[in-house]
Amino acid sequence: MDAAVVGGGAAGMAAALEIRKRGARACIIERDDELGGILLQCIHNGFGLHEYKEDLTGPEYAERAVRGVGEAGIAVFTRTTVGEITANGAARELTCYSADHGVMRIFARAAVLAMGCRERNRGNLRIPGSRPAGVYTAGLVQRLVNMEGYIPGRDVVIIGSGDIGLIMARRLQWLGCRVHAVVEIMPYPSGLTRNIVQCLNDFSIPLYLSHVVSRIHGVDRVEGLDVTPIRNGAPDPAGQFHIACDTILLSVGLIPENELSKTAGVLITPETNGPVVDATMMTSVDGIFATGNVLHVHDLVDNVSDESRLTGGFVADYLSGTRPARQVRVKPGSNVRYVNPSRVDPGRGNRLYLRPLIVKNKAELAVRAENRQLRRVVLNHVQPSEMISLTLRERDMTDLSPDAVLEVSLS
Repeated sequence: MDAAVVGGGAAGMAAALEIRKRGARACIIERDDELGGILLQCIHNGFGLHEYKEDLTGPEYAERAVRGVGEAGIAVFTRTTVGEITANGAARELTCYSADHGVMRIFARAAVLAMGCRERNRGNLRIPGSRPAGVYTAGLVQRLVNMEGYIPGRDVVIIGSGDIGLIMARRLQWLGCRVHAVVEIMPYPSGLTRNIVQCLNDFSIPLYLSHVVSRIHGVDRVEGLDVTPIRNGAPDPAGQFHIACDTILLSVGLIPENELSKTAGVLITPETNGPVVDATMMTSVDGIFATGNVLHVHDLVDNVSDESRLTGGFVADYLSGTRPARQVRVKPGSNVRYVNPSRVDPGRGNRLYLRPLIVKNKAELAVRAENRQLRRVVLNHVQPSEMISLTLRERDMTDLSPDAVLEVSLS
């Protein structure tokens, strides 16, 4: 096999399709029963506006990619988990555990990590209280409601304003539940603006910014929680209030699923909890690439597909022996949390993905190196919940020295 792609969601399918399109053989290894990943439980619309120029649901978006995989003749191993990736001569050896085939070993010249991400849970938050039933992550409730037909409770509070939680606020209201509030520790929402409007404002669901859940009440089942405002950087007990509820949803962020990456020896960056990748999306381990939410958490699946197509093309180049003549390091500057990839190829155009640390209208995005500005773009609005992509053109990087470092900043 030329390339083995680990993960059959939007990222894995887009990467495998591009590898196959470029004439190499690829297989997809997926631990669930079918391809599609998290898209299968996202029955709301809003997908595909960039990728397909249509407003699709998650399953509709997945269906198009799955159809493409079938038409391309890409080998697919579902109900199969990759336990480890090791070097075997010039190849990568993937040890897999399959419900249908038992223990399998797949040898490939390149491997693509596309395992996606997982939700943060209550253990990450350290909220005081006992451990009653009724505390769920938002994604779990999404699966329970949309795929298995269960309603987790009737009186709901959502901790965190991530997009999955916002979408489930609307979904639960439609089902007849009462969503009492969304509580967000930051002074700004962590979800997309359109979801704040369509999922909270349209249903008159209160959003408490700069508030923290200070205690969960209940023994056998959740009975309520205390909410405390944050003033001058610290909780203010004087403003504390109580909300009675029987269900709590946690929508407090996503973490790239990188246990397999770590066992393979891939270097992980603390800024994203994802792999460090170079200009070709290759990790610190030769022949292993990373893309999609396992690399850094995206806000739109369209961006996942776009990035993963680029990655598939780089994998095809690697298989044909094509590598950049040189690479230049990129680092985040002021008001930028991270930039991916961490290096660029000055011999061609490069797509950069970054997360802002500020909320601002008419923000200036600048790329500088060696005391000169290489690129400047004015953005109408930036906020941490929305990823920014920027194409750095070949002409932007002319005459850079071998030791140049590009800095990407917002102001």
